[in-house]
Amino acid sequence: MRVLAIFILSFIYLLLFVNTAVAQTPVSLKQALQSAKSNNPILKTQSFNVGIAEADIVSAKLRPNPILNNQSLQLMQPTFFPPNTDWGSPKNRQIWWQLTKPFQLPAQRKYKIDVAQKNVAFSQSTYIETERTVYQEVASKWVDVWTAKKQLDILILAKSNIDTLVSINKLRLKNQVITQTELSRTELLANQYALQIKSAEQNYKNEILNLKFLMGSQQEIAIDTTDNFQLTFSNSIDSLLQIALVNRGDIQSLKSTIEVANSNIKLQKAMALPQPELGVIYNPQNTIPYLGFYGTIEIPIFSRNQGEIKKSNLLKLQAEQGLNATQQQIQSEILNAYNTYQTEKQNLKNFDALLSQSESILASIRYSYLRGGTTIIDYLEAQRSWLDTKQQYYQTLQLFRQSYIQLLYTSGLINQMAN
Repeated sequence: MRVLAIFILSFIYLLLFVNTAVAQTPVSLKQALQSAKSNNPILKTQSFNVGIAEADIVSAKLRPNPILNNQSLQLMQPTFFPPNTDWGSPKNRQIWWQLTKPFQLPAQRKYKIDVAQKNVAFSQSTYIETERTVYQEVASKWVDVWTAKKQLDILILAKSNIDTLVSINKLRLKNQVITQTELSRTELLANQYALQIKSAEQNYKNEILNLKFLMGSQQEIAIDTTDNFQLTFSNSIDSLLQIALVNRGDIQSLKSTIEVANSNIKLQKAMALPQPELGVIYNPQNTIPYLGFYGTIEIPIFSRNQGEIKKSNLLKLQAEQGLNATQQQIQSEILNAYNTYQTEKQNLKNFDALLSQSESILASIRYSYLRGGTTIIDYLEAQRSWLDTKQQYYQTLQLFRQSYIQLLYTSGLINQMAN
């Protein structure tokens, strides 16, 4: 029994280890976008709109139901009853049965179906635009998590370097090589780093939670800090503009709106024609059966659907104006995003020399300080300068990656990363 219990406990620990390992698998940006595509709660909510629009096609294809009408008239005064009859006699009653059906004109049904189908295309393009917006949020948050992790790692590295120096200075103070003030200054900086690490850890945890929500993930995640997520695309602004005009969901949505408006104009003109209602009548009067036919049609003298026809034309003009305005807006967005991307790319390139310089200065002053060639003030200043440079580097890298994501977002290419 003891061996069995040990085996069961070992198996449980193995499962927990495997689950933990799987949960902590680094997530690349592409994987984060793919997870959002399937699990993001906003996209899940918006996906129902396509199904709702498809249900309207079913409604548009339905034909009007037949109408059954009954009227019964009872003779009220017994003095008028035929001889030898009472209240229940059919001779004292008239019954009216009427069965009719409204007939929808073929053009009306055709254009109803066409409008519903165009609305499905509109819902699909609107969903694509929602995806584009969500993917941009996911990508930006992924970069925020990446930056938070890098900032935390830098502080941990800086704290480790200072902790090493604190240990060395304690020995040097014991050997009376330095003063108590130098050790205190070193310990003070170490304590400052410890406080900054706590804040950085909390910020990292907060950003992870935000990313998990956007991904729709219930598992513990860690991002892949080695992922560069570079997507090959043309460096020509004109090419990016053409790509945006084809891929962006807002453009597709506006084009679909124009298609819906065109179909709706035809529908509203067709609805100006009256719908006939035809049927049969069976009317037993005092046991004498009568059979007749029923027909009615609206006479379009005052109302000919003028308001809806005018409204449908204005909706088309509004959609065309919206498409023109959005195309002009996209040109500005592409130009701004491209210029920002090129600027941040150059800034990042210029930082390589600064990083190497700060590393070299810190190593040189550290070497000199440990051999008594300079003061603790010079060393601590070099340490702070090194940390500031590293932090500025990752901030610059964050701005570069954000500008890259913005360029993918404005061009509509970001949707391709989730496929």
